[in-house]
Amino acid sequence: MKITGVHTTLLTGPSTNDRFLREARRLRSAAFIEIHTDAGITGVGETYAGYFCPEAVPSIVDFFAPVLIGAAADTPIDELWRRMYHCGNFWCRVGLGVSVLNGIEAALWDLQGRMRGVPVHELLGGRKHDRLPAYATGGPSNYPLDRLAEKADYYLSLGFRGFKVATGSYSPSHGWYAPATPAEAADFEGAKVDFLRRHCGPEVRIMLDAHMGNSSGATWTLEVAAAVCRALEPYDLFFIEEPLHYTDPWGYAELCRLTSAPIAGGECLTAAYEWRIFVEQDCFDIGQPDASFTGGLGEFLRVAAMLEARGRGVATHSWGAAGSLMQNIHCGFAAPNTRILEVAPDFAGLHADLLDGSFVMRDGFVLPPDRPGLGIVLTDEIRARYPFQPRSGEFNSVPGKILRD
Repeated sequence: MKITGVHTTLLTGPSTNDRFLREARRLRSAAFIEIHTDAGITGVGETYAGYFCPEAVPSIVDFFAPVLIGAAADTPIDELWRRMYHCGNFWCRVGLGVSVLNGIEAALWDLQGRMRGVPVHELLGGRKHDRLPAYATGGPSNYPLDRLAEKADYYLSLGFRGFKVATGSYSPSHGWYAPATPAEAADFEGAKVDFLRRHCGPEVRIMLDAHMGNSSGATWTLEVAAAVCRALEPYDLFFIEEPLHYTDPWGYAELCRLTSAPIAGGECLTAAYEWRIFVEQDCFDIGQPDASFTGGLGEFLRVAAMLEARGRGVATHSWGAAGSLMQNIHCGFAAPNTRILEVAPDFAGLHADLLDGSFVMRDGFVLPPDRPGLGIVLTDEIRARYPFQPRSGEFNSVPGKILRD
């Protein structure tokens, strides 16, 4: 069986059915890569780069396609990945190039899983868990506080036993609020988490996302981050995510020494060697590789192994569409140190319509996928239902380039 074609599909659809998330963002884009064979079997993968800069993805896929076309479909995936990675050596070691390569590699895993009739986690070394806890990724802290309580209750009503909200606050009438000074940020976040803990009780997993990898306002200094984390130590948070920017691994390492609150991060990091800079300095108590962005499912597992060797856990990052979700779930089950899976709650069409019954959550736990490959489908009907809208990717607004939904 030979690979005969590599094709990119860009789609745009509702960001989510979650009414709380929709207050901040209504549309999302996604980029899927299909690998075709002369036997009629097709593999499908997703790159999370399609959420940010979808227009850039097809040309990069086309650059790598000749490396695959004509190759045997059962060629070891690590070998095909190495050929593509080396081919783009000058521009693909980290960043956009390797994140697009991630989607191509995922499609190869899906293809080989379909060829062999087994789920991808079996090809990745077999599942290491019978089930994994999931948390609802909740986006902003919708305010006022009674609105935030309604949001938490909504996620618990969907069957989750944990959720994540952002630092600061958001309301349609007042917009975004981001406390900036150490005292202001510590007081605001402490009061918020105290409210959530009293409202939800001690058994619910609560996570806080500072979004300092892509802060829409002022990025926290180490002083601000340390003040916030210390204020939150009494509340048994599962983790505090991205309290510093990724240009400061030394600050992350120091922050972990300054607080007992678990520090998480890594969604913006690509390729195992960029991760190594952070892992070897113990920057994260919990690493958050994304199996649609880090560089591939193989790279995800290499990152997970580095974290495990330092006694650190993994919490998958997953805010792409259906391919991203399933790639992270398969990798989460294949990595022995996975602690929890991120799941978009009440997901919309670019999730729901592409899932082939492969995502199952019961009592707040995700079960191992059992469909061949990744368990996603991409049909002509789906392509027609969610035509791509140019400039629907998300980015951080700056003067001269403002994000509009």
